[in-house]
Amino acid sequence: MSEVKISAETRTEFGKGAARRIRRDSKVPGVLYGHGSDPLHLTLPGHDLLLALRTPNVLISLDIDGKTNELAIPKAVQRDAIKGFLEHVDLQLVKRGEKVTVEIPVQTEGELAAGGNLLEHVLNALPVETEATHIPEGVTVSVEGLEAGASVLAKDITLPKGTTLAVDGDTVVLQVLAAQAEEAPEGEAAEGEEVAEA
Repeated sequence: MSEVKISAETRTEFGKGAARRIRRDSKVPGVLYGHGSDPLHLTLPGHDLLLALRTPNVLISLDIDGKTNELAIPKAVQRDAIKGFLEHVDLQLVKRGEKVTVEIPVQTEGELAAGGNLLEHVLNALPVETEATHIPEGVTVSVEGLEAGASVLAKDITLPKGTTLAVDGDTVVLQVLAAQAEEAPEGEAAEGEEVAEA
């Protein structure tokens, strides 16, 4: 996976007022933590961060105050519930070669067996352990020909080299639900008739 370089500044102002001022400048308050070090409070460029976060588990190369470079992955992102802009980000410090636990997206390919059955994603993302600088972008699972009642377990999914499950192998990831006939309950039909008569 590629690294995204972002310049960051350390910050000494905290609280809601300081955070609002940061956001007015199109920047995002954040905190960098990990490896037993004290949390480092940062200000990050909003647009660059928004673009970077479009990639799940993106590896961010932070240029902090033009003095130090650190590698980090996003662990928690807070967005405005209505407008969707970034409010705060938590970043985890990582080192090359170390293993981290992350969730990678689960995608599907193929068609279910005929019959109008439904595919349920029990897990949209699969918890795995992998090298911090080689986090897979996701896994693709074939559902070709699966019939009602079939399920795909975590241990059935082929993972990229160097990646292992961070969840029990018998965890259900996908399952096929039988199609249900859509018939109006008798009570509803009777009520409708009564209204028509009135």
